[in-house]
This record gives sequence, C-alpha cells and structure tokens, in this order.
Amino acid sequence: MSRFDYDIWKLQKRVTSGGMSRREFVKAATAMGFAAAAPALYSQAAHATPKKGGTYRVGFGGANTGDMLDPADNGDTFMINMNMGGCRNALVEVNANGQAVPELAESLEPSADATTWVVKLRKGIEFHSGKTFDADDAIASLEHHRGEDSTSDAKSVANSLGNIRKDGQNTLVFDLESGNADFPYLLSDYHLLMGSADSSGKVDWASGDGTGAFVVKSFEPGVRAHMVRNPNYFKSGCANFDEVKMTAINDAAARMNAMVTGQVDAIVRCDLKTAPMLEKKSGISVLQVSGTKHFTYPMDVRQAPFNDNNVRMALKHGIDREAFVNTVLRGYGSLGNDHPISSNQNYHASDLPQRQYDVDKAKWYLKQAGLTSLDVEIAAADAAFNGAVDATQLYSESAKAADINIKVNRVSPDGYWNNVWMKVPWSACYWSGRPTADWMFTIGYKAGGNWTDSYWDNARFEELLVAGRAELDQAKRNDIYVEMQTIVSNEGGVVVPCFANNVDAASDALGRPAKLAGNWELDGSRSMERWWFK
Repeated sequence: MSRFDYDIWKLQKRVTSGGMSRREFVKAATAMGFAAAAPALYSQAAHATPKKGGTYRVGFGGANTGDMLDPADNGDTFMINMNMGGCRNALVEVNANGQAVPELAESLEPSADATTWVVKLRKGIEFHSGKTFDADDAIASLEHHRGEDSTSDAKSVANSLGNIRKDGQNTLVFDLESGNADFPYLLSDYHLLMGSADSSGKVDWASGDGTGAFVVKSFEPGVRAHMVRNPNYFKSGCANFDEVKMTAINDAAARMNAMVTGQVDAIVRCDLKTAPMLEKKSGISVLQVSGTKHFTYPMDVRQAPFNDNNVRMALKHGIDREAFVNTVLRGYGSLGNDHPISSNQNYHASDLPQRQYDVDKAKWYLKQAGLTSLDVEIAAADAAFNGAVDATQLYSESAKAADINIKVNRVSPDGYWNNVWMKVPWSACYWSGRPTADWMFTIGYKAGGNWTDSYWDNARFEELLVAGRAELDQAKRNDIYVEMQTIVSNEGGVVVPCFANNVDAASDALGRPAKLAGNWELDGSRSMERWWFK
C-alpha cells in the first residue's frame, strides 16, 4: 500500500466510523491530489453494502442483576440496547441527524394547533410469535406506563400523550391536553416500546416477544444475553448479524481488555484514560460522537442544606469544570453550565454566561446562607458514569478552597439506580439527554416527575414548560427555552459540570453507517440492528 493509498484508507476509515462528513472528506482528498476521485471514494466508504452473517459480540456496562425485559424498568445501556436496539421497536425512532422518523408508525400528522396527532401504523408487521402488530398492541404498550399503579420510569412522558384512541386497526389518534410540536419525539422514548397484547389488553413483557431485529434465546440479568436474527424483520438492510451475544462487563478497564484481546467486537463507554492507547491498536477504531449526554450531581432540594439556593449556588461555583473536562473526560467533552441542553441542540442558551470555578463567589453564597463553611456527603459509584468516583473526589478537592467539605461515599455499583439515585440527598448521575429541550425538561425537571431527581418545583419554570411546548413561533419558542435554561442554571438543584461525548470502540471488521447517531452510545443503541461484518 502506497503512502497516498494509506492516507485515503485512513480518511475512509474516519468516514465509516462516523467521524468525517462528505464535505470534509472531499476537501481532504482534494488536497492530497484526489479531486476527481474524491466523490467516488467517499461513496465507497459511506455506502458499503451490508452483508448478512456472523456473531456480533458486545461488551456492555450498566448491567444489573435486577434487570428485566419490561422496558418500563430499563434505565441503563445494557437493557436499552437489548430492548430498543435488539428485540423490540418503538413507533418512532431518532436517526443519525437527530430527527424523529417513523419506525412502527408509517406517518404522523398533527392538527393545525398540534393538539391532535393521527398516527398511521405500518401494516403486516409481525411479532416474533407470529402475531400481527396492530393498534390494540400499541395502545396496550403505551397504557402500560400510565395510571395510578404504574411504576414505569416513563410515567411522566406517557401521561403527556393525552387520550389515546384507535380509528381502525392501523390508526391511533392522540388528543393532547395542549399543543406539542415535538410530539413525535416522545414516541421514540426507549421505554415506550411495542409489545404483543393478549385478549385482556396486557403485555407479557418477560417473554421478550417483539417486532425487533433479533429474537431473544436466553437472558441472564446482569450477566449476558443471546439473540438470533429475526428472519421477518421489516427494515431493509438491517438485522445483518446471525446472532448477537451481549456480555455484561461493568468495569471499564475490563471492557477495554476484552476489546484488545478480541473477546468482543465492540464495547460501550471506553475508559477515557486509556482510549488514546486503544486507538493506536491495529484493527480497532475508537468511535467518538458528540451528543446530549451529560454528567450531573442532583441534590434533593427538599432537604437541608440543599433547600437553600445559596448553598446550591455555592456548590455550583465550587467545581472546577475545566479540570473536570480535561481530567475526567480527557478532553472528550465540553463544559456544562448547570442545565441539560447541549450546545449542539436547538434553543441552546448560547448567550448565558458560562459559570466558572470561583472560590470567592462560592464563599459569598455560603455567607448569604449564614454559613462560614459547609459539610456535605455525596454518594458515587462508577455505575453513575465512567470514573464517577474519581471525578467526585476531584470535585471534593476543588471545593475545599471555598471551605466546602464534600465527603465522597463510595457505594456499590450494583443496583445503583434503584438503591442510591433519588434515594439519598446528593449523588452522582449521568443523563443520555433527550433530543428536544421540552422532553429533557419534562422528564428530568418538571415538578413531580418520576425522574425529577432534585425534586425541584419552580412556578415560573412550570408555566414556561407548558407555553414552550405549544408555541409554534420559533423565535418565541427560543426565548422561552433560553429563559428556562437560565432559571435551571441559577435556581435549579442540579450541578451539571460537563457534556460528555459518546466514546465507544469497535473492530474494523465491522461495517457501519457513515454517520453514527449520538443520542445514545453505539449508534443510538442500535448497532445490533444497523451494523454488519464486512
């Protein structure tokens, strides 16, 4: 291979890993003297024909012994990939461009004020059991997350879907309480997956029956899962692997070792300390995709001392965000500003001043709270995010200069999301984020929401949340969401130090789309469905 051939191969490799756009490729190839051939070379990399066959082995973190196939309970990467990316589908999916596109739905049409949505379902789609998917299955699957007895993690999202009725066996009508221009995105929630309803309108989620790309053969919660190709999958060019074997590897260093030694073909959440070394390994690509994922430290604002906003502001000024990004993320991310809307999303509050590490301001806010020093405890485990314990220790060190003493309580990673998060006054957390500002604010900040992990309640924020959802004028909508971000940043109960890129790794033997989705790890948690062996 000549030097020029090698350089072109490297460029094509960046295309197939999702790290280079067509414009960037053509510009680079032209500079190397390949102007005439550049478009064809890009197309070769971007549109490699998927091939059928092979066993895809993946190492996942975020696995727990209490995991279950009921998507209402899913909260981390192992089960999200198995359910949404493997055995089931939603009515809508988010593509690599961040757009909500029909999945089991065929079309979605709003009324003029976006208060009523008519959703046409695809016809002839079969569950693994052979049953044909219809409106009754869709309604049963969505209603599973609603009602007084529901314990679903998506209860607040499901409740916002309004009245759901069918108009024939292949049409759903959603009558919302108020207009929602982002309604299609709600139906892409990884909890709101479609299951097969029985005659009583209930879904046996534990059976694993779905319409997805793969059929569940075995599942050991917190350990492993084995799935085989659905021969009747409805998406062209997808479901390319014969089998998928998922292995729970919660320790990041162990996942990296499994990748290096060839025990797996791909892993989620690389250990950022050693990711640069992994990138140098022959036959392995480190996949870095920016998106909406962010690390947080939610405080229960109902409890002292977090019920005083002066204390919350002191803690927000007591964290060294730049050190956090450079040390914890190794540069694979960007600064957070104590709200959950990333800089690459619509309505991001770009003019909101970036909060800095400021010891004097932190001390000033403590003084306003009537304190000369502060002693607090925070729970952390690497289940919250890779390196969460070390990251929280770093936070503790930076806060000391402001006379804030943070005791880091290292807890068990197993069952972290059920036993620690939202159970203790302060903890480490991560959010994948959501594709729209309304959805993120609704699921994580709305008063009374089942995932509002700070238990925050702000009257002006609640008013704006309703107004922004129904507002169709984009300029007015922007003003609303900017004000909401400002309120959350200055009054909310969550410290948001950074936005983290998705950093995964995959074998070069795998074929991938030219652009990878950034809403979840491993191509939007859909690598099993979308990838193939070359």
